Amino acid sequence: MKRYTDAATYDNEIPSVVTIGTFDGVHIGHRKIIERLIEAAKRNGLESVILTFFPHPRMVLQKDTNIKLIHTIDERIQVLEQTGLDSLIIHPFTKEFSRLSAGEYVEQMLIEKLNVRHVIIGYDHRFGRNRNSNITDLASFGMHNNFTVEEISKQDIDDVAVSSTKIREALMEGDIEKANKFLGYKFMLTGKITKGKELGRKLGYPTANLWIKEDYKLIPKKGVYIVQSKIDNKIYFGMMNIGMNPTVNGKHQTIETHFFDASFNLYEKKIQIEMLKRIRNEKKFNSIDELKAAMQEDEDFSRDYINSTV
Repeated sequence: MKRYTDAATYDNEIPSVVTIGTFDGVHIGHRKIIERLIEAAKRNGLESVILTFFPHPRMVLQKDTNIKLIHTIDERIQVLEQTGLDSLIIHPFTKEFSRLSAGEYVEQMLIEKLNVRHVIIGYDHRFGRNRNSNITDLASFGMHNNFTVEEISKQDIDDVAVSSTKIREALMEGDIEKANKFLGYKFMLTGKITKGKELGRKLGYPTANLWIKEDYKLIPKKGVYIVQSKIDNKIYFGMMNIGMNPTVNGKHQTIETHFFDASFNLYEKKIQIEMLKRIRNEKKFNSIDELKAAMQEDEDFSRDYINSTV
């Protein structure tokens, strides 16, 4: 997959089939559209192209928004690379860009920069300044500019019964298994391992403290989770705590993972952790001994789950 950080840099020698959207999560519904895109491109000898935007439009147009996304932009790229797509364009979304009229958008982006021949788009797609234009308008532009428009119908979308919003809701409720089912793969957290207070080590459960620089990344509900991570080409399982560490009077939310049967130094390394299942809520225990006993129960449950289902 070829990647472009601006539509202006796209190599448009081969005419394209394009779909446009945020594609947060690249879930099973998105992949239905992407499969149709790739199939149409191959059938007609064209380039399959996704045009997406970063930052998210709401980050730019609504500065006070607290929008949280399923993926960081790097994670979105990682998942899209596995689809068989020819080209991914991540175009900068700015206030100036948002002010393009529908006609200017079609002319400057789709025709001049992307050399488009066919657009595959959802039935509710809106574009142009103030999102004033819809798929009917796009089809009209196409009739006059030598490209066709294919609609992903409401029925097609509803048949999948999944949306990025539903996945975000599942994650905020801690329902990792539902989120993973909708995604079609395991939800991931990607970040750098930093030094913590090393309290886990003193309890016999050394942990890797994950720091995620992207503040727009959605972090699931506080609690204890079963997780896995590929480190040095080997899969390691473990349990993760997302929360405040109330038993030891923690002041800030942390993401800490204890990997089973592992001995390595991960400090300053960037790793990706995939989440499998939520075990329980975070809880304040009456003593350190109670906390250690609970962690042992969490480990026993996790190992049983891993042995029986993974």
